[in-house]
Amino acid sequence: MARAKAKTNGAVEKKLVGVADTVIVAAERSKDPTLAIPVRSLANVNFNAKRGIIELGRRKQERSFFNVGMAKKFMQTVLVADALAELQRADLTTSLREIYYRTKHTMKGSHENTFDGQNESDPLIEDLEVALSALREELHVRAENAGSVVGPLVLGDDGDRVDCARLGKGGYSVPSIVEPEYIEIRRCTADFVLLVEKGTQWNRLSEDKFWRRYNCVLLTGNGQPPRGVRRLARRLHEEYRIPVYVLVDNDPWGYYIYSVVKQGSINLAFESERMAIPKAKFIGLSSADPDRYGLPRNVGIKLNDKDIARAKELMKYQWFQKKPWQDEIKRMLSSGLKYELDALANKDFRYLTKTYLPRKLKEEDWLD
Repeated sequence: MARAKAKTNGAVEKKLVGVADTVIVAAERSKDPTLAIPVRSLANVNFNAKRGIIELGRRKQERSFFNVGMAKKFMQTVLVADALAELQRADLTTSLREIYYRTKHTMKGSHENTFDGQNESDPLIEDLEVALSALREELHVRAENAGSVVGPLVLGDDGDRVDCARLGKGGYSVPSIVEPEYIEIRRCTADFVLLVEKGTQWNRLSEDKFWRRYNCVLLTGNGQPPRGVRRLARRLHEEYRIPVYVLVDNDPWGYYIYSVVKQGSINLAFESERMAIPKAKFIGLSSADPDRYGLPRNVGIKLNDKDIARAKELMKYQWFQKKPWQDEIKRMLSSGLKYELDALANKDFRYLTKTYLPRKLKEEDWLD
């Protein structure tokens, strides 16, 4: 593990030093230093239907030093690259917040700051990820732990053995960096992974020991799952050949969370290769479930204009063009309602664990 980690560090540091070399070479030739940054937007995203993932296109934007409108951003990009190279040399990891403070200062002879807020430095790290083909995890930048896992899974974390079946109902806090160089998957005997959108429902499933009765790994990212959670789900799926089922609210935002897990995200399309799980299944909540399970309309929430606009937007995405998904979204729109997972408590506090999910699994009632 140490050898692989050192090899990765050396390759990434070389790429980061290349950013500085771009400036030096251009200066020596009396030319304008320029960085080519791939465009991260829907306009530069393609859906590879054969592979089932979103891929980044070839469009790039030049960021040059002698362009008045780009000079500051160019300088900021080089500053962040330098800080990331420092991390590689020291073999340290740090947070997005610390990168911001490490690179912030007031330029000599002026009142101008290199950065006025973290909202300026964070996107530059993503720019460098895609420009250098090096994930944030390889750049040694971590985010706050924002996920939990429980179930028949044993991990190795910095030499420590972590048995996720023996950590109580709170489970193990999923780190943002779960690459093999940092987190070993020593054993997994689960039949499937259940990735739950909401922490409240994950808590219910964990408290009721759903994972033990149905031999699964329970994962949550407390909303749209962060990279660490998605990457762990992908590793379990790939390394242990077990299916991944996604449980989200019945609304446009839940649909999109599922699509991010399955195909990858638009903004981070360059990560789909290692993040997306094309065979992930949508287990619910479906727009047909309120009728199937007898949920009254008064526990539904009226769709607002933003919900409706987002739903119609999703229907135009190529990865939502399958007829079952078109029918699913149209059914929600025609009902005029969305339903939270929490609404299942209207039937019984344990309806999710005792009735809803067991029936879904038995009937293989999911969308692909």
